[in-house]
Amino acid sequence: MTAPAIELNGISKAFGPVQANKDISIRVMPGTIHGIIGENGAGKSTLMSILCGFYKADAGEIFINGTLTPIPDSQAAIRAGIGMVFQHFKLVQNFSVLENIILGVEEGALLRPSLAKARKELQHLADEYELRVDPDALIQDLSVGHQQRVEILKALYRKAQILILDEPTGVLTPAEADQLFRILERLRAEGKTIILITHKLREIMHITDTVSVMRRGQMTDTVKTKDTNPQQLAEMMVGRKVLLRVDKAPAQPGANVLEVDNLRVTDDDGVDRLKGISLNVRAGEILGIAGVAGNGQSHLMQVLGGITPGTGTVLLNGQELDLTGKSSDGRSRRKRGIAHVPEDRQHEGLIMDFSAWENTVFGYDDDPAYQANALLMDNGAIRAETAAKMERFDVRPPDPQLAAKNFSGGNQQKIVLAREIERNPDLLLVGQPTRGVDIGAIEFIHKRLVELRDAGKAILLVSVELEEILSLSDRIAVMFDGQIMGERLPGETDEKELGLLMAGVREEAA
Repeated sequence: MTAPAIELNGISKAFGPVQANKDISIRVMPGTIHGIIGENGAGKSTLMSILCGFYKADAGEIFINGTLTPIPDSQAAIRAGIGMVFQHFKLVQNFSVLENIILGVEEGALLRPSLAKARKELQHLADEYELRVDPDALIQDLSVGHQQRVEILKALYRKAQILILDEPTGVLTPAEADQLFRILERLRAEGKTIILITHKLREIMHITDTVSVMRRGQMTDTVKTKDTNPQQLAEMMVGRKVLLRVDKAPAQPGANVLEVDNLRVTDDDGVDRLKGISLNVRAGEILGIAGVAGNGQSHLMQVLGGITPGTGTVLLNGQELDLTGKSSDGRSRRKRGIAHVPEDRQHEGLIMDFSAWENTVFGYDDDPAYQANALLMDNGAIRAETAAKMERFDVRPPDPQLAAKNFSGGNQQKIVLAREIERNPDLLLVGQPTRGVDIGAIEFIHKRLVELRDAGKAILLVSVELEEILSLSDRIAVMFDGQIMGERLPGETDEKELGLLMAGVREEAA
């Protein structure tokens, strides 16, 4: 019989009182794509970090191709033929593609021979696996999809036969995700073994051969993908029946809460990012903004949230907002009744080294409820309130003292949502609410957004997930190149028509 490419026996890992992995065993066969799914905080990334040498297991054994293989550090993992593409890329932004490829595996003191060798090998890999990218381009100038290609090329350049991808489509457009799957299929055809960690059950069903399910640090089941379905997988992940669609009554919209007229933004390089945007959001409705990332959605949210200046007219409850002056910042927006869940939770929503309780008051720290006296904040009251929010939003672990960086991505998102939603805003700006979030948490977040809508609040939703836009929105506006291409009702359109609008096909033609 063929030996498994990877066999883990009895792997356990604890961080203080938190048991991240408990007696985990798994076999991954060579030349297959093996999915690993589970809720946020289930221990998936910890298990893969042990396999890649970033963490050392407290107990257990690792076999690679049938051979017992200790992996004390990342260099040992590379020698064992293991490469990992993380959810948040590990690239040096002001280095070129070529420099990132050889970083850590330079041969000798002189870089020129290493760079020449890497350039030749990169061309070979690009041709073989359709991973084409300009070797001299700076990482900071590449799209997210191309940055991910660089991460895969890094692993292949290091002769990886086992490739681990952690939430690989969390920041990709649908077209980029499709291209990634074609690359993974080609790698599988070439005999590479791939572990795919994802929350997206549709991707699991589409691309994997086998899927393992983790829950609360333990491996609960492994099944052939062809023998299961999304509903069964969701139940195995969460331990209960999960609603895979958004359950909501028809909207009962009221008066306009937000009115935007001829909104324009020009960036520091003189590029027009918003080109005369006009839209409105009413009380008691969700307006979804669909579009490929980079077509102005982020700038729209940043202007409305007080991060970026703009020109035009924006009214909130009939009162004009300052777009360029002293009262155009985020704090002023919050005082006017605007809450903002930014698209990038790690760079715009949280300070990763700060504790959860500190993160729950950002932007609201001048609230009288948080003041002990004229000089000091009541930290005890803030911690107590954070603990209550963590319970209501099912944040795991429910520890207000834990640094934001030590929570999984989905639990980081819940912290931001709890901070913003519980301020009872008139208008909620929410960007990519379920990016990198597990199926159970997606159900919870969608439910909270619908509850807020039903309470008469206005919600402006930006998401690259068309399925999410179609299921959550009461109206859909499509953006392309800084403009609104058209508006649709969810029940009167589909992904194909929205895709045409997202590609810049005018409303009449679509």
